[in-house]
Amino acid sequence: MQHRWGYQLSVLRSALDRLDALHTEWLQTHDGLPVDARPGTPVFDEALAEHHAECWSYLDDWATHGQAIRDIHTAAQYAPSPLAPPPTATTAPSAGPSCTR
Repeated sequence: MQHRWGYQLSVLRSALDRLDALHTEWLQTHDGLPVDARPGTPVFDEALAEHHAECWSYLDDWATHGQAIRDIHTAAQYAPSPLAPPPTATTAPSAGPSCTR
């Protein structure tokens, strides 16, 4: 386990929470736009650009720290599991001839 993972996961969680809130705000903004506002119109494009600008720092947090999730997954694949019983030694069948009568 890496000490930085706790911090990185905290940053990622905070960024995700903020992105969720910003998405909710965007939906409210979108619903409040004039009926004729659609992609390509100044009012729509300006509102969307503002939304994207607010999101960038949180997306940057994911770009910076997101690798931690893959690192944790990889470490977990190779870590011994406390849930799995330890391997037991078994004897291999002998390779010599067997006699049946």
